[in-house]
Amino acid sequence: MVAYMDHKNLANETIDDARARSIADGVHRVLDGIAEAESKAGRTSGEVRLLAATKTRDVGEIMAAIDAGVRMIGENRPQEVDVKTAGLTRLCMDRGYALGTAADASGHDLVPLPFHLIGQLQSNKINKVLPYVTTIESVDHLSLAQKISKRAEARGITVGVLLEVNESGEESKSGCEPDEAIDLAGAIAALPGLRLEGLMTIGAHVDDETTIRRGFAHLRETRDALLATGDAALVNARELSMGMTHDMAYAIEEGSTIVRVGTAIFGERAFI
Repeated sequence: MVAYMDHKNLANETIDDARARSIADGVHRVLDGIAEAESKAGRTSGEVRLLAATKTRDVGEIMAAIDAGVRMIGENRPQEVDVKTAGLTRLCMDRGYALGTAADASGHDLVPLPFHLIGQLQSNKINKVLPYVTTIESVDHLSLAQKISKRAEARGITVGVLLEVNESGEESKSGCEPDEAIDLAGAIAALPGLRLEGLMTIGAHVDDETTIRRGFAHLRETRDALLATGDAALVNARELSMGMTHDMAYAIEEGSTIVRVGTAIFGERAFI
């Protein structure tokens, strides 16, 4: 159990009106920021999707974001997925949405709401997330992909994955080396039970815009190289999950298709 889960009830479904308004205002500001960055970059409106990063946020807070227009969520830790999913699934269905893998059994009357795992995944936690998430964004080595593949096959399901690439070269960040990404992506895409949807990175933790943009641009170039191989298993590897609260605009201008935003929606976290 993560320590902060002893101090906050993440399954809580009720928040006050002021908190709900604050979250809604955050969602609207972020969506406006995405639209502005798309326009500045000459991109099609709606081309970039917002993923709300919901680490340490309870069910009530997440539902306030969904009510305000969020249509994709991402959790960092399997323990939080486990605690929140039942409440989120039920409340989403009440609103006409099928969260994560619930869409597979919902029929055609509910709108799918993708559910991603965006944090690191230990192999012993794979079974905690597979019944619920549609995509695992943090696959950074072949052995982890092979283990996910094996568990997915055993369940008779196909799981979306993104290959995480350490474009910044920072030792504190996970992700494969950029020069290994193309070969590794091909190997992962060939595994049964997996659907390689694209690439993910975390921007460089620096104040230099040029450095941050360079990493995002290189990830886009790597994605384009994957698509250019002609490998049928890579044909759908189009996603670029890059950009967070502080560098979202740069990422969008460099080609991001998914931005992962938490603080700008929910405010600063009380827990790490």
